[in-house]
Amino acid sequence: MCTYQTEHLSLRASAKGPSGWFRAEETTVYFDHPVDLPEEHSLNVDFLAPSQGASTRVALELDAASALALARGILTSLAKVPEGLVPEEVAGAARAALAPLA
Repeated sequence: MCTYQTEHLSLRASAKGPSGWFRAEETTVYFDHPVDLPEEHSLNVDFLAPSQGASTRVALELDAASALALARGILTSLAKVPEGLVPEEVAGAARAALAPLA
């Protein structure tokens, strides 16, 4: 079953694809059937650079447990950044998002 629930996000990031590093301008996150991962469904993340053409992308397919572990890892890392390196609203939001997961 497809959920058709898709998140489109603008971002400032770099990603490494087959042709080297590129500026990832957008990401799409959705839960659907994977292309390669041997699972029935996966959380799929596409990092895109539309200004550089449709082929400039990196795709990730994660099983649900791995997706949650990655999300926790990102939030934990942001929550532990020493004061002053990221805006406090970012670190505070990460700590707040982690609280219900503890």
